[in-house]
Amino acid sequence: MTINGSTQLFAIAGNPVHHSLSPVMHNTAFQALDYNGVYVPLHIIDIQAGVQGMRHLGFRGASITVPHKEAVLSLADEIDDTAKDIGAANTLVFTSADTGRSKVKAYNTDWIGSNRALEQHIALKGSSALVLGAGGAAKAVAYGLLRAGAEVTVCNRTQSKAEDLARSLRCNWISLQNLQSYTGDILINTTTVGMTPHTDQSPFPGEGLCRFQAVMDIVYAPLETRLLREARKQGCRTVDGLAMLLYQGVEQFRLWTGQEPPVQLMRQALITALPA
Repeated sequence: MTINGSTQLFAIAGNPVHHSLSPVMHNTAFQALDYNGVYVPLHIIDIQAGVQGMRHLGFRGASITVPHKEAVLSLADEIDDTAKDIGAANTLVFTSADTGRSKVKAYNTDWIGSNRALEQHIALKGSSALVLGAGGAAKAVAYGLLRAGAEVTVCNRTQSKAEDLARSLRCNWISLQNLQSYTGDILINTTTVGMTPHTDQSPFPGEGLCRFQAVMDIVYAPLETRLLREARKQGCRTVDGLAMLLYQGVEQFRLWTGQEPPVQLMRQALITALPA
């Protein structure tokens, strides 16, 4: 990869970002297609200042991760209809403007990533799914499931947030107290519980996982979280966060470059980059 004055800039913006595998995935795609671009991690605490900085520095695109997926909507000049419906964005596209100040359009590709990851293991239409969490990722995952024809229930540590999410998406919610009584087809963890370095934690009791056919964890560091390890032992089909990361990234690449991404090379780059 040669970086020069014509190199297009892309980034992942969040807090934290040190664990992110998105740089290796997108940089592999750029290199494979001989696209003069570079993708870097940006540890951003103040997302307003971060977006402003990317505008002025001439960035072409950005991935947005926790905790900025909801707040970034107010900073965009234009919001894609799906991102509006979800109430969160994970992708920004910067376009040049006559004023010299880049215009920013916000998208959400997380729901595409989660749906494609799950569809490889279980039919979504007519299924019942429990989504743990109520942040930007939870909104996208729940939206995707609803769009695919699933019945969705959300649960969150802060009950009011679960209620708000259920109201906005017109789905169901349950309290933490009733979590262990829920029975369904799919369980998805969209929280950071179980992420490195807290790998001994799980958002759901292991003995109750037998009530689900498939369990997905969007965490990919580690690749097999405690939740997935216990779900596998209970006989569930397990879906790790790498598949969702890949497919949402594939859609991002199309939005940024207008080119068809090398999916298999991106997948292999992610697998190779995983910590031992």
